[in-house]
Amino acid sequence: MSAGGDFRVMVSRKEMVAAVLPMQEHWLPLSNLDLLLPPVDVGVFFCYRRPAAVAGNGAFGTMVSVLKKSLAQALVSFYAFAGEVVQNSVGEPELLCNNRGVEFVEAAADVELRHLNLYNPDESIEGKLVPKKKQGVLTVQATELKCGGLVVACTFDHRIADAYSANMFFVAWADMARSEPTSLLPSFRRSLVNPRRPGYYDPFVDAMYAPISALPPPKDPPSPPVDHLISRIYYVPADEINRLQSIASAGNSNRRTKLESFSAFLWKLVAESSSSFSGRDKKMCKMGIVVDGRARLMDGNEKSPMAVYFGNVLSIPFGAQRIEELKDRPLSAVAGAVREFLKAAGTKEHFLGLVDWVEAHRPEPALARIYSSGSEDGPAFVVSSGQRFPVERIDFGWGGCVFGSYHFPWGGDAGYVMPMPSPRREGDWIVYAHLLKGQLEVIETRAADVLRPLTTDYLGLT
Repeated sequence: MSAGGDFRVMVSRKEMVAAVLPMQEHWLPLSNLDLLLPPVDVGVFFCYRRPAAVAGNGAFGTMVSVLKKSLAQALVSFYAFAGEVVQNSVGEPELLCNNRGVEFVEAAADVELRHLNLYNPDESIEGKLVPKKKQGVLTVQATELKCGGLVVACTFDHRIADAYSANMFFVAWADMARSEPTSLLPSFRRSLVNPRRPGYYDPFVDAMYAPISALPPPKDPPSPPVDHLISRIYYVPADEINRLQSIASAGNSNRRTKLESFSAFLWKLVAESSSSFSGRDKKMCKMGIVVDGRARLMDGNEKSPMAVYFGNVLSIPFGAQRIEELKDRPLSAVAGAVREFLKAAGTKEHFLGLVDWVEAHRPEPALARIYSSGSEDGPAFVVSSGQRFPVERIDFGWGGCVFGSYHFPWGGDAGYVMPMPSPRREGDWIVYAHLLKGQLEVIETRAADVLRPLTTDYLGLT
């Protein structure tokens, strides 16, 4: 069975890895869309079996050498990850591209890959295999496992990169490790997301985002929490995803997407878990879905520099429904509500307006309203599609990744869920969930056939 979190990780070395080529120090302003992100760090990790190609006592040292050399090469193009965030004269964050480097941590864990409890990353991953970033923009940790396997993990500043940007970097890094050419070279052209003159935005943006000063202040003293957020990782079989899509699309001429269907299903489950709320008939349950604006801004041009734009191009529309209504309405009706609020962020004009909205409120920092939700007003969570997560392409030269996942206990009041493709079976999903413990208990009871605890048996590691 699993070793849970009952294992030790011993750090043997830390060093800075900088870009292999010198670069002139310069400033890179954060775009208006970057400025919408709070200073939170995102974790991601990749698991590998013991590699036959580099077997022996020096295998780990050989792999680390490859990782460092290719990282130094990748940082030439992805130089933002080798810089540091500092404040400018008006208190806004900016990126100083000074090639200070990336902290690279070498470690060993006295646990075998097949014994890692990946279902409970709070015990097995958090603070052990995914490093804490103390400075800079990116930190990397390579951990040798007792079986000779390897975990490569990264933590990066979300203000500098979204998942799309990070995925480009991971693929390019792996390509360079295998001495293969990569076409994924990033663009830092901030002019692609410059505000318009004069600016314009739909008033609906005010319902999605708010200056920090307009958000409710924290209670003093804060109420003791009745529940707490925890992280879990599940797998969802392809036939269950297809079944949900079929039910969610019933009676509709336009078929719901898999993400719309799955998100609607979660929305109903989270509402059901909130039945114990006092006055629940008046409580609201909020769900947001992260939308990537690149395709909207590309105007159908696949060769647009926006296709390789490095930075944040995100919007988080959300819906709010009464808890009792969500519980009682059929999945098809809830999926329709999901599609309706997603329409608000489905156009080029929305993202141009979002850029203009930030410009109108600078230099005061702003935040997506859904981030600060999840309180006595009712539960709230965000779904972020990770279907582009390129887990099958992160091969550093010793074999493909047997498992990979984002890890994002973001520290806010709202929950967070990211579905990703499974490396095990075509069409299956891996789902990282950071939700209230009570919500997950209901989900695991009511939806045991859909969201199944991730096991090493499923991954074929036993």
